[in-house]
Amino acid sequence: MRTKKVNFYPGLKKNAYPFTLDDIVCGVDEAGRGPLAGPVFAAAVILHPDRPIEGLRDSKKLTAEKREALAPQIKEYALAWAIAECSHEEIDSINILQATMLAMRRAVEALSTIPTIALIDGNRSPVMQIRCHPIIEGDDKVHAISAASILAKTARDAALVALHELYPQYGFDQHKGYGTAMHLERLREHGACPVHRRSFAPVRATLPVSVANTIVGMDMSFDFGEAA
Repeated sequence: MRTKKVNFYPGLKKNAYPFTLDDIVCGVDEAGRGPLAGPVFAAAVILHPDRPIEGLRDSKKLTAEKREALAPQIKEYALAWAIAECSHEEIDSINILQATMLAMRRAVEALSTIPTIALIDGNRSPVMQIRCHPIIEGDDKVHAISAASILAKTARDAALVALHELYPQYGFDQHKGYGTAMHLERLREHGACPVHRRSFAPVRATLPVSVANTIVGMDMSFDFGEAA
């Protein structure tokens, strides 16, 4: 039976690939850059050329049900995959941009197969020992980045559901830590819990003045891909 040929780079022009056919390409993406609580996750995926996975695209354009269905397929059929994170403490310590870059690097370094190039969703790349190439909206242009986007998103959603069990008053299972009206209302009502990112302005605003004044505000305007 012949394997169906799949274009793993539907949004890239073949004469502009940032790699050669001899490269081992991994896709990398993050999830949880924008929320007010919990860790930021990143995933790295090397797809298997003979095991195509149907339906890969930007995780934000998929329903939760579709993401949950694709995640185990990615883990089963990919040549290699890895998921990593940076905690809320690390985010507050080094800022969200650097924490995201660190989570991405950790994911790539955790792969069981060593890639020769990492294609990163967004316009910035982490510093690594292998070549990196950022691709704006790469999660809809490169299937390996799409796969990474799905793994990072489903892993982070599961982590926030687990945090809901510890801090049910905030409704983490519903908004996954994003600054929704509900979350902001619960934050004002209950104050910050241990997993809230204290360097983020809406959280810092709920802290005692003596505590808030010791926290350096982080610039949240970094643009290295849409928040996931």
